[in-house]
Amino acid sequence: MAASKGTNKTQPTSVQVEAFIAELGDERRERESRTLVKMLRRVTGHEPVLWGPSIIGFDQYHYRYESGREGDSLRVGFSPRRAKLSLYGIGRDERINELLGRLGTHSLGKGCIYVTRLDDVDLAVLEDLFAYAYATHWR
Repeated sequence: MAASKGTNKTQPTSVQVEAFIAELGDERRERESRTLVKMLRRVTGHEPVLWGPSIIGFDQYHYRYESGREGDSLRVGFSPRRAKLSLYGIGRDERINELLGRLGTHSLGKGCIYVTRLDDVDLAVLEDLFAYAYATHWR
């Protein structure tokens, strides 16, 4: 399928995740990224893959819309952006909203959750969020 027909621009790469993390150039972001990698390995049972230039993803799913657009995307993951961590694949439903209410300091984006620092959130709740989303969404 041609890119103009809707192929997902963010694709898995062959870049080693640990090398990407080591090159972040910020000790806190590197430490937080390693914490999230360990957490998401536990939750998914999958190894991390770098999607595009900056998203660390775990597992993938295939999507197909009525419009004919289809592709593959990561099931859950994160991006250690300079200002905030972007958390992907969590989705929204009643259970997730309840967990978000207990997470700690965060903000919601269109398709992600933003966390400034992992110290600002309850890591057990974050792991529950990812585990629930992984088990119930994007199948």
